[in-house]
Amino acid sequence: MSDTRISEEAEIKPVDAAPQPVYLKDYQPPAFRVTHVELKFDLVPAATRVTAVLHLERHPDGAPGQPLVLDGERLSLKRIAIDGQELGESEYRVDDASLTIPDAPDRLRLETEVEIDPASNTALEGLYLSNGMFCTQCEAQGFRRITFYPDRPDVMATFSTTVIGDSASLPVLLSNGNPVERGELPYGRHFVTWEDPHPKPSYLFALVAGKLEKVEDRFTTMSGREVTLQLWVEPANLEKTDHAMRSLKAAMEWDETTYGREYDLDLFMIVAVDDFNMGAMENKGLNIFNSAAVLTHPQTATDAAFQRVEGVVAHEYFHNWSGNRVTCRDWFQLSLKEGFTVFRDQSFSADMNSAPVKRIEDVSFLRTAQFAEDAGPTAHPVQPDHYIEISNFYTLTIYEKGAEIVRMLRNLLGWETFRKGSDLYFERFDGQAVTIEDFAGCMAEVSGLDLDQFMRWYSQAGTPEIDAHGEYDYARAEYHLTLRQRTPATPGQPDKLPLHIPVRVGLVGTKSGEDLTLTLDGEALGKEGVLHLREEEQTFVFTDVAEAPVPSLLRGFSAPVKLRFPYGREDLAFLLTHDSDGFNRWDAGQRLAMLALDDLIAAHRNGVEKVMDARVVEAFRGLLNEPADDKAVLAEMLTLPSEAYIAEQQPVVDVDAIHAAREFVRQSLATVLRDDFMALYRANRSEAPYAPSAEQIASRRLKNVALAYLMSIEDEEAIELARQQFEADHNMTDVRAALTLLVHSSRSAVADPLLRAFGKKWAHDPLVMDQWFSLQVTRPQADALDRVKYLMEHPAFSLKNPNRVRALIGAFAGQNRVNFHRLDGEGYRLLADVVIALNTLNPEIAARIITPLTRWQRYDETRQSLMKAELERIRAEELSPNVYEVVEKALAE
Repeated sequence: MSDTRISEEAEIKPVDAAPQPVYLKDYQPPAFRVTHVELKFDLVPAATRVTAVLHLERHPDGAPGQPLVLDGERLSLKRIAIDGQELGESEYRVDDASLTIPDAPDRLRLETEVEIDPASNTALEGLYLSNGMFCTQCEAQGFRRITFYPDRPDVMATFSTTVIGDSASLPVLLSNGNPVERGELPYGRHFVTWEDPHPKPSYLFALVAGKLEKVEDRFTTMSGREVTLQLWVEPANLEKTDHAMRSLKAAMEWDETTYGREYDLDLFMIVAVDDFNMGAMENKGLNIFNSAAVLTHPQTATDAAFQRVEGVVAHEYFHNWSGNRVTCRDWFQLSLKEGFTVFRDQSFSADMNSAPVKRIEDVSFLRTAQFAEDAGPTAHPVQPDHYIEISNFYTLTIYEKGAEIVRMLRNLLGWETFRKGSDLYFERFDGQAVTIEDFAGCMAEVSGLDLDQFMRWYSQAGTPEIDAHGEYDYARAEYHLTLRQRTPATPGQPDKLPLHIPVRVGLVGTKSGEDLTLTLDGEALGKEGVLHLREEEQTFVFTDVAEAPVPSLLRGFSAPVKLRFPYGREDLAFLLTHDSDGFNRWDAGQRLAMLALDDLIAAHRNGVEKVMDARVVEAFRGLLNEPADDKAVLAEMLTLPSEAYIAEQQPVVDVDAIHAAREFVRQSLATVLRDDFMALYRANRSEAPYAPSAEQIASRRLKNVALAYLMSIEDEEAIELARQQFEADHNMTDVRAALTLLVHSSRSAVADPLLRAFGKKWAHDPLVMDQWFSLQVTRPQADALDRVKYLMEHPAFSLKNPNRVRALIGAFAGQNRVNFHRLDGEGYRLLADVVIALNTLNPEIAARIITPLTRWQRYDETRQSLMKAELERIRAEELSPNVYEVVEKALAE
């Protein structure tokens, strides 16, 4: 295993010194606030000097007489002075986590000088080195690794930052705001001073220094101001920036048009770095991006990567208002900025591409991954009430479920009122650190709605479940729909109160195949309406229903819930054909496939012959032969539920039965509908130059879905088509799709030379090598684990790089379920070994990658025992707070 040396930056605490939780109920304003910060960095890889001048005053709402306590970790204090007078050792205290001045005056100018070691900072928090480039990551609590400071989001100050570095090795020196001075210094060094006029919390501070080149453009705001846009990258990546720049300009225009939000500085910068724990960071005026979230080129990036870059660039830009200008009072309010901004970037991506497909993709991810989080040992509310390590709460619940709550608010209020509420929120709280309640209060104020019950969405953990039942009264021409809600118990929350759940519905006539007009309680609702489920059980009676309907429930996935309705297979086939709601058409197909998969899983488990449901075959035949109004939607409808989603529907996860059942369905459909899939493939081939347009992306997706079916039966013509598609080398989307299908087949004689050629061609490109790693370790063949071990010794792999870890270890453990969950437990042992190594290198990544082991209670007894044993082996180590919190929750009975 390469690169497993223990870093001096590792933050390790023995289990018997258990980290203590922080509680929302204990929030107190800071004793002191900072009005202005003057920073000076003298950059040296192993001995950077940071001088900080803090202008402090007692907080008017803080408790009087409290000492001045500043956060600080891994800092070597060299000097400390108040108002120019150096302090004696008896006048302050320094420990592993803080600097305390017991008798600080009410107003003071505190100067400290510290030394830090960016070169050994493998945790990638604070200031660290990435391929010779200095870089910062301060969210959530990284600034305390740079200098002594009240490192909390409700302390907001203006910053002046001077960066000093070697002119030859660090020609570019960047920080937040605008450059106001630069110059040369003795001994081949230079400096740049940056001023940020907007008060910000320390988590938004940023610094980058290194050998970078820029791509520059301009954007004229709606008020006529000209903003300079810069993308800073390593010289070899200059040709990979065009799409990110276009995406940034599109996001700026969209935010002005949709939310009336204009950018507020004269300069906006994005920097791409290779070593980064997250996707990107919204630092004020200087966004720092994982290179995977900003660099694209048709020859190196897939369509999915182009779309991800578009979405991430927009997300971080949108934070300029929903996160920066208005920020969080404390970290319990994290979804205030993240949930709201995810909703904003989802809406942007829907407008830029296929809106129905974007909704399908977002809901698929939510129902597979976030619902699993809600049902696991680390389940927590969108507004948590406590945490041990805040970085563990950058979760799908905070982001994705938080976005769904904002979406429900938008739908409850209507767009125009929601926009008024967002305008009020931004105007009232500009420059402040606020709470989720402040955001919801603005929405309640402009709408007049009572949102008290709705706010339970923020405080209650778990995924609500709705059991629905409908009856048609022929004599009265009425349809009675009964909805019952419950939310299962979650850790620390055994009892749940009813939520306010908006359920968007339509009734599709079984004779006409059309949406029927809805009348509820004497009110005409039109072709669809929203039912407000507020009680544990409610019955809704629709009158004047001219014919027996099939209900179309939860249209557009109007609430993040699990819906159960006793649909028959004929009902689902009917909705798949006739439902006017694109999302529910897709969902009907998924439900129909799930019923067939359930039968096949049972057949495999019981050792009886598997028989394909003819209704699924006919439904797919219909999809393949009807005109495709939206090719992107058709591609989603032809895609079977993933093994991960199927697993979430099972009371006990039977990995082998799920894999066998899904493969049986794929191969059965490919066998019967072989000619239809081949025709679909041929109809969507194109020699047109690559463009990441919605139309081209849809055609490529549909073509490669068809090829995947044909390759599932290793059709000889399909194998040749896959080989030709790889060698044509038109774009990475087609190349990767073809290579993956070949590598995942049994045709090693065809696949292996292509795999070697691909690896040799792209050995110089880390992001392409990530794809090379992933497609190998996700193959279903039994040698996958051996490939993981072999590739961990590859020169391009390093445990120190989060992208490599996610591409190799994360892809194997998260996507290759049948091999990760081997009955000999070797997959679990490998993951545990990696977690133990990462615990000393990068605790944040260790705590994230351990997730598959934490779901041990969902599996059979043999696998439960093996997974639990590995968790206990991890617990026996000296653990970082990050890993300690996750493991303790996972093992709690």
